[in-house]
Amino acid sequence: MSEPSPEQIAELVGRGMFANDPASQGMGMQLTRIAPGRATMTMTVRESMLNGHQTCQGGFLATLADSAFAFACNSYNEMTVASSFSIDFMAPARLDDVLTATCLEVSKAGRTGVYDTEVTNQRNERIAVFRGRSYTIKGRPAFAALPPAALSSEESANGHDSTRHRRTGSNRASQP
Repeated sequence: MSEPSPEQIAELVGRGMFANDPASQGMGMQLTRIAPGRATMTMTVRESMLNGHQTCQGGFLATLADSAFAFACNSYNEMTVASSFSIDFMAPARLDDVLTATCLEVSKAGRTGVYDTEVTNQRNERIAVFRGRSYTIKGRPAFAALPPAALSSEESANGHDSTRHRRTGSNRASQP
């Protein structure tokens, strides 16, 4: 029996994590794409998400971006948590806007990672940019039904660093 591919691992982790994520589900988010080091989520702005200016309250935008970040950094099936994040708002999101948060891994070195997420609306207008910093808890799977041993020995030996940077287009690991 062959080992699952990194893409298959990411898909299994995504399905398992989303099934156990009442926060993302409760806000109407959908996980629309997941791959090693990347994830895309969508959410429609509901009336209950509007502030006194009738725009989407920033905390909902941050939560959407943070959820995409969580799926991207856990996609290797190693339990990974946020150590910090920052968000900048570029434009308001409004009632019934369909928001898309696209998260991409920038760097993964040792136990720390850096991920950038862009939130856009259905007109592809940039609403917010988010940078998350992650910390991996070694030896604990993100999704228990898929043990860390499912990773190939080569990927485990090099900590994913070389393949992760090729996938994201980065030639070097930054030190967060």
